[in-house]
Amino acid sequence: MSLKFTPLSFSWVALHPQPRGIIQFIGGAFFGSFPTIFYRYFLSQMYAQGYSIIALPFRFSFQHWPIAISLLKEQSILAKAMPELAEKLGYQNNIYTDPSKYFWVGHSLGCKYIVLLEFLSENGWQDKLRKYADVHEIEKIERIFHQIHPSITTILNQHSLLIAPDISDTNSAIPIPALAKLIDRIGLGVKPNRKQTQSLIKHSDLFQLISMISFTQDTVAGSITDRYKSQEIQDKSDVLWLINTLKNQGLLHQEILGKHLEPVGIKIGNYIVDLNPLDKFIQPISHRYLEQVALHLLVEEEGRKGIRKNLALSEF
Repeated sequence: MSLKFTPLSFSWVALHPQPRGIIQFIGGAFFGSFPTIFYRYFLSQMYAQGYSIIALPFRFSFQHWPIAISLLKEQSILAKAMPELAEKLGYQNNIYTDPSKYFWVGHSLGCKYIVLLEFLSENGWQDKLRKYADVHEIEKIERIFHQIHPSITTILNQHSLLIAPDISDTNSAIPIPALAKLIDRIGLGVKPNRKQTQSLIKHSDLFQLISMISFTQDTVAGSITDRYKSQEIQDKSDVLWLINTLKNQGLLHQEILGKHLEPVGIKIGNYIVDLNPLDKFIQPISHRYLEQVALHLLVEEEGRKGIRKNLALSEF
């Protein structure tokens, strides 16, 4: 059963004949703009294990709020379009109306959008945001929210898998420190910035359905081994910060061998080629464990959701 994507709304979808769930995937900068090419092997392995796939092309911008809100709008559109497409193909379609069957999987900067979706799912998010953003920024966000007006405004009860999460700042996108500072100073930098995003996570009541995969040699998102390194490296490590912040909220985490671009790659024979000469470039499939670990975490989270559901019913 081969993976075949179909354009639907602003996304690419691959519907499984007998889906166990739906993965909504958003990749990192550049590679995430063409997810059906650069993440094809990873997505094909998820599909082979029974998941329908929604690949959401990455849109580069320093303004992350509008993109996160537009993802809610896209979810609203796809929730109506996918059952129709499944019926047209002669596939089971009732699963697409069950929000709990949807999973979010992100890589690198794509994880930040998922984090913002989690925050936007919280009741009274506007009031919480006032603690960490100025009044002009809040007005702009609320205006965008009402302009886009998504009919689905929550990803509650939808598990999120963050792979090498990069909670980006302006200096992450622009490697020249002086230029990054100038862009921030004139108000054109990344919003929300890293500090604001961390505050939203730290003081939220959500983020209890989060899993994370990190890599031992990741110098972008960081690694659990950063705890043994200099304070400067620790302060820049998003992986280490998320572990320390979410460890009491049931975070499922596993670190495996690899670099930041481990999820990127296409299959050529018995090898995975990631098209990046600065990374490993080519790797035997037999040495690749990312997909096994990702599937394990998704299945484990499905089990945890089932336990939560049964507990809620027994309490009722």
